[in-house]
Amino acid sequence: MKYTLFIFLSFIFVSCSSKIPSMEERTNSALNFATKNSLSKSILNSSNFNIFSLQSQNINCANKTLNIYIEGDGLSWISKNQISPNPTPINQTLLKLLSLDNNKCKVYLARPCQYVKSSNCKQEYWTNKRFSKEIIDSFDEVLNSLRTKYQNRDFNFIGYSGGGAVVTILASKRDDIKNLITVAGNLDIEKWVNIHNISKLDGSLNPANFTSNLENIKQFHIIGIDDKIVPKDIFLSYFSKFSNKKNIEYIYTNSNHSCCFESVLKEVLNKIEK
Repeated sequence: MKYTLFIFLSFIFVSCSSKIPSMEERTNSALNFATKNSLSKSILNSSNFNIFSLQSQNINCANKTLNIYIEGDGLSWISKNQISPNPTPINQTLLKLLSLDNNKCKVYLARPCQYVKSSNCKQEYWTNKRFSKEIIDSFDEVLNSLRTKYQNRDFNFIGYSGGGAVVTILASKRDDIKNLITVAGNLDIEKWVNIHNISKLDGSLNPANFTSNLENIKQFHIIGIDDKIVPKDIFLSYFSKFSNKKNIEYIYTNSNHSCCFESVLKEVLNKIEK
């Protein structure tokens, strides 16, 4: 029998912990981070989901580039047999990376059902349908709302882990993306499930199927050499599907899946801000 082992692999931390922080504790941790970094909570509405966000307030981003950070899969599974009742992240890997960004025009977007409760929050949306069309469409709506609010010229996308899949699919559908950045990004879902010999993500889109629409977008992909959850073969499979590879840069770093990407991301951010 194939177990849906994928998120269990992602959350070794959970198996080593005596107590999983409650959703309230995880939310308070993110809000404490926001306060320390002069960010404010905002819930963004879309047709299918309400998206938790952290945003800078009272800033002028008109005709500038807005940096969008999209969260990873979070706490989707507690064990190989037990789905988490809520996917709100335990660790703050992406938030810590966001704190390195000196651009005040930046927004953190959680994934659907992280930090919020809704009648639409069915477990399939943080398991097999985590990259579904309805989720991608919700983010697309949210991005349109943000562009209306900030009047920004375009976006830089930064996605961590499963958020890398989300930003890549989104970028393939939009014409206002300046740079696409992934950190430990899951960029070929089919390759990923085959490597881990796990259940297919039925109902999810695969970023590797959208490469023809991404060839003219500047891309930076940061890959952890010691990442056992999203190993480099995932990126290489995605990369192999491009006819034109000239806009793609990739960087190997001495990192596992959750640590340590800070210095490399800082270099990439400095590069795109020039």
